[in-house]
Order: sequence, then C-alpha cells, then structure tokens
Amino acid sequence: MSLNRKEAATTAQVISRALPYIQRFAGKTVVVKYGGNAMVDDRLKASFARDIVLMKAVGINPIVVHGGGPQIGALLERLSIKTKFIDGMRVTDTKTMDVVEMVLGATINKEIVNLINNAGGKAFGVTGKDGQLIKAKKLVVSHQTPEMSVPEIIDIGHVGEVRSINRSVIDMLVQADFIPVIAPIGVGADGSSFNINADLVAGKVAEELQAEKLMLLTNVGGLQNKNGEVLTGLTVSRIDQLIADGTIHGGMLPKIRCALDAVKSGVQCAHIIDGRVDHAVMLEIFTDEGVGTLITNQESEGER
Repeated sequence: MSLNRKEAATTAQVISRALPYIQRFAGKTVVVKYGGNAMVDDRLKASFARDIVLMKAVGINPIVVHGGGPQIGALLERLSIKTKFIDGMRVTDTKTMDVVEMVLGATINKEIVNLINNAGGKAFGVTGKDGQLIKAKKLVVSHQTPEMSVPEIIDIGHVGEVRSINRSVIDMLVQADFIPVIAPIGVGADGSSFNINADLVAGKVAEELQAEKLMLLTNVGGLQNKNGEVLTGLTVSRIDQLIADGTIHGGMLPKIRCALDAVKSGVQCAHIIDGRVDHAVMLEIFTDEGVGTLITNQESEGER
C-alpha cells in the first residue's frame, strides 16, 4: 500500500506522538479481556487483532482473555438445550458445560488465535485446564429474602470462581514470544470443568502477573455519571463513593468491582473501554484521551 505525501506525513506524526507511550510501556504486561461487539463484527475483529500484534511488535506483552456468552447461547438454542440465568450467571449443568467447553475452548479460542496470526502475530490458545492454568472451585450462590431466617443456597452447576492462577504457563508462552489467548474454563481439584466469568479471570490474571494495565472491552462507552457523561481518571476512593451513591449499579457493578480488585491488588490501572470503536485498544494505550474509563491506584490522579 502506497501513501501520498500528505498521508505519509500524517502517519509519521501519529507514530511520533505515540513514541512516549511506546517507551513507557515497553516490557510491561497488559491483560485484555476481549468480548462484546468486538467479537462479532468482522471489522472490529480485524482492528482488535492488529492492535494486539502492534502491542507485541513495540515490546508490550499482551495477554488476551476472551468471553463468548452470546455464542454459547446461540449454540444451546440450536441444540434445543434450555438455559436460565440466576443473578446474571448462566446455570451450567453437564450438557451445558460440554457446550461451553466446545464454544470457548475450541471455536472462539481458535478463531482469535487465527485472527492474531493472520495479522502477523504469533498467538497460542489455551484453556484454564491446560497445565492447570486456572485452578477453580464451585461458586456458591446464596439468596435471602426478609422472610427467610437463613439464606437459601442455590446450585448453579459448573459455574466456578478462581482459586489460583498458574503463572508459569503464561510465563512459558511469553518467554517463547507467543501471545497467550486464554479461554476462561477452570479446573477443579477433581479434574472437573468450571465456567468462569471472563472479566473475573482477566482480573485475576492481571493480579497474578502484576500487570501494568487491565483492559476490559465492553459494549458501552465506559462508566457514566447520572448525566450520561463518561467518567475517567477515577481513583479507588472515588469509585467507592460512586458505588455508595448509586451511580455505579446494575450490570456495570461486577465489571467495576473486578477492575477495582485488580488495582487494589497491585495492577497499576484498569480500563473499561468501548469495544465498538475501531482500534479501541490502541487508542486507550497510545493517546491521552482514550475511549473509556480509566481507574488508577494512584490517589493523586483525579478525574479528567
């Protein structure tokens, strides 16, 4: 592809402006949770893959953790397997878990690996069961109403939470110059499989690696205030205030708590970014403006 003089000058200017960020983050680890619209739109899939390859090319170590809820739901429907949700979590019986493993561990994981490889990268796909990367335990869900003297324990099947991350698996791949692509399937002490929320897995991976950044791609512009304006440059204490006053609620709350836990555990910053934007990952790393909400563990940062 050839550029005219004006296009070439613009390209050179953009690269020059990105240089301070490239220098700052070279050698650092960035964990990216990939999901939402970015996983189903062909244009966005291609731009995401190029962003990940560019990060690796300039010396950043990207780790990709992916979801796949809509794709799992679509296959369950085609197979006439009924599914239901409790508190936003899919009840996962044995048949459903088989579908989850097939969709996450095979179809989606390999598609992402191929996207990155076709963009010039070197990706390697794993599930949390490979090398016992994600040790998990059954998630216990309780429900209580004012009429109940004790909470009701609800069995939601093969839904798990992270017990530990075996970072040696990730380190081995990174040292071999691969880009790890992780499906959020955990393994129990008895070898059983568990379906785990991809945001939670990404957060725990970021914590274990003490990553520079945790990036969660979403289908919204970021965390918004009560006037619909995107908030960014948020500190831990400011997030706690926004939870207390009800600004953060509903489906955004678990994602924010995941980001909050990560920065409280040593991750430098977390980003909740708009995956519907072309090259969202690149824009968040290599520009001041970004495309979403930044949460930092530095109390002096303040909103911007």
